[in-house]
Parts: sequence; C-alpha cells; structure tokens
Amino acid sequence: MIGILGAGKLGVSLGQLARQADYPVGIAASGSAEKIELTVEVLVPGAKAYTSEELTQIADIIILALPLSKYRQIDSERLKDKLVIDAMNYWWEVDGTDQVFSDENFSSSERVQQYFDKSIVVKAFNHMGYHDLVDNAKQETTANRKALLIAGDDEKAIRQVEKIVDDFGFTPLNIGQLKNGVILETGHPLFGASLGLEESKEMVKRSLEEIRK
Repeated sequence: MIGILGAGKLGVSLGQLARQADYPVGIAASGSAEKIELTVEVLVPGAKAYTSEELTQIADIIILALPLSKYRQIDSERLKDKLVIDAMNYWWEVDGTDQVFSDENFSSSERVQQYFDKSIVVKAFNHMGYHDLVDNAKQETTANRKALLIAGDDEKAIRQVEKIVDDFGFTPLNIGQLKNGVILETGHPLFGASLGLEESKEMVKRSLEEIRK
C-alpha cells in the first residue's frame, strides 16, 4: 500500500495517479479519518481514509505531501524501516519565515532524512505542480512523457521510486544523491518544471554545476 500523509491538492493528485495505476492507497490528514472520508471517496475513488497513526502502521511506502513545516509533528518511530517519499516544498505563506529548511550546505530533504533517521528518504514529486502531475501523466504510453526527477542515497529505494514514477505515467530521472535535491526546491530553475527527458537532463547538469561553483 502507498500511504499518503496530506489530504490537500498534492496528496489528492498523487492518490488519483496511484489509484489509476492500481496501487492500494490510503490517505491521512492531521485529524480524524472521518474529516476527510468524503473528500477521499469523491476525489480518489478506491482509496481509503485513515488516521495518520493507522496509515503509518499498515503502509510500507509513505508519501509526505503535507506542509514542510509539519513533518516534525510525525513521530519518526512510526516511519521506522519504511520508504519515505518526500514530496514537500517550502512555502513561506504556509511555513512561515522563522525556520530554516534549506541552505547551500543542507537541503530540505536531508533535514527530513535526518529527522526520519530510521527510514529511507527519497525526494520525488515535488518539482512539478499538482495540476501538471494530473494533466501530464501518461500511464498508457511511454511516448513523449514528462520527466519526473528523483534524488536519494539508497539505490534500492531509488529503483522502487523509479518504478512508482513510471507506473504513475512519467519518465523517472535519477539526479543522484539526496543533497542534489536542492536544485528541485523553490527558487531554483527546475522548480515548477514540466519538461521532457533530454531537456530535464540538460537543466539538471547546468543546475548542479551552478551549485557546485
């Protein structure tokens, strides 16, 4: 089962793609399952609403689709030994300006990995807008797909996420270590990008060269 923590626009969009790809899906928000039950039933047919505690017990793969400032509200022990896909982004309007989530030496996903130190974190699904994820998915063909970029430190986990990305209807592009995920964050050219594979590769190359100067 894919468990999605976050029942906002991104969480719902990823849930839709997962169900279209025939994955079992559970979705949880910060409150009771009843609060999101109707939303899940209508917008993500076939998925089921849970509390976050229930979902983290039964799902082996967890997608974090909640505001970045909220990830520390999750007990890290509940995600022990799980594959955690970090789809979160910093938005000052939501997350405020009193916390540092990323700098030139430490990306936001590295901070997430540091907190979930008994999990394996892979960054994915964050650089493309939720509407583009739904509109650009091509699950029936591999022709002219958009590239979906992935960063992580564990090769087995990266392969798992590549399979999910492919099943969701995108061409996976591994950009290397989790620290490289900084080029997918807000304020960088690849954030918001919805590009083909070759154009994405070129932009990744330029972006990595820029941050390494």
